[in-house]
Amino acid sequence: MKAFALVLGTHNSSKKKELVRLLAPLGFTLLTLEDFPNALQVEETGTTFAENATLKAVQQAKHLRHWVLGEDSGLAVDALGGGPGVNSARFAGPNATDEKNNDVLLEKLSSVPPEERTAYYTCHATLADPLGTVRFDCEDRCSGRIRFERAGKAGFGYDPLFEIPEYHLTFGELGDAVKAILSHRARAIRRLIPALIQLAQAEHWQPVRNC
Repeated sequence: MKAFALVLGTHNSSKKKELVRLLAPLGFTLLTLEDFPNALQVEETGTTFAENATLKAVQQAKHLRHWVLGEDSGLAVDALGGGPGVNSARFAGPNATDEKNNDVLLEKLSSVPPEERTAYYTCHATLADPLGTVRFDCEDRCSGRIRFERAGKAGFGYDPLFEIPEYHLTFGELGDAVKAILSHRARAIRRLIPALIQLAQAEHWQPVRNC
């Protein structure tokens, strides 16, 4: 397959690790925003994952003059009316950490019984060309439930609390290899892969479409 450079629109080392695991075997030359000292700090002002993913992909692509894969993801808990949603990374405030976010989640769900702790992760991925035109757009999710306490050291974000019911284990316990198959991010990126392979083999990009 023809080599193709693709910029992953993230500074997040954990997201980078997951995306590289998914895309590197396909033969792409993968870069991240860490490779561009002049990369923008995009304000995530969208009210949906789709809006934020598009902001990140389009603005960075125009600025860097590269193909950029922007991604936005987060956790929706049914008992919290779909929260924290797009605020997942800032659930505990502007200086939130994974630990603080998990503490806040456990506190808010402290009186919620097991059968009502259903939740799902969502990932929206947007691919933009060097002119900032969106070429592909995908979204997928992974359903689970929230534990009463952390379990496992793998993953990041809410992974130690997010249990996959079929396995009775959290993403923190299942580890990276299993998460690369089951996760919201893996599912969304897999929907993009046929298009990415086509792009790597072609001289031009196809018109915008949702996959």
